[in-house]
Amino acid sequence: MRLLIIGDGRMGRAIETMAGDRGHEVVGILGAAANRDGAGIPAFRDRADMAIEFTQPAAAVANVKACIAAALPVVCGTTGWGTRHHEVEEEVWTAMGSLLVAPNFSLGVALFTALAEQAGALFAAHPQYEVALVETHHSAKKDAPSGTAISVKEAAERSLGRAIPTNSVRVGSVPGTHTLLFDGPFEQIVLSHEARDRRVFADGALRAAEWLAGRQGVFSMRDVLGMGRRP
Repeated sequence: MRLLIIGDGRMGRAIETMAGDRGHEVVGILGAAANRDGAGIPAFRDRADMAIEFTQPAAAVANVKACIAAALPVVCGTTGWGTRHHEVEEEVWTAMGSLLVAPNFSLGVALFTALAEQAGALFAAHPQYEVALVETHHSAKKDAPSGTAISVKEAAERSLGRAIPTNSVRVGSVPGTHTLLFDGPFEQIVLSHEARDRRVFADGALRAAEWLAGRQGVFSMRDVLGMGRRP
């Protein structure tokens, strides 16, 4: 598959490195300077089969829209633009395009989120346990809480039936750690996911791109992993 990588940061470079190992050809990497408001994307209409987008919240919407306009399926891992998801999804459906968007491409995080929802259901009948979520990322990450933290929090809240406070820490070069705490009067239960290497996200993004090829619509990692749509 011919890949266009949108974003030349750490994730973009990790995807470039791993793409060849999975038999793909990277035909372009667009940094911010060459792709203001998605202007660099149309040139790849006939040169790429798939785009993978990891940039900044302020750039993601224009990039995804430019991909859809160029009939280029796109996997988007940029977080922090959730308020505009509906607007973008409408354009995808209208154009009969292909979009897979996820706050996190780790298999472990998908399973962790499902566990958080199950745990919320178990603790719903035990209000003596206080529940909180703590997420830690590298100091360069701009959105807080992270998109993954929001997904985990919402999953747990759905079944728990009450709000869960979230604390965000930005320090060093941490790829991503999410910890869900259930704190009782005399004990504590902890669910935690720690990403040890950024390659876990790059590998997941490439697998998502392979899954998206040939499909139309708006999808998430739940679709890729066969976990079904949420009601």
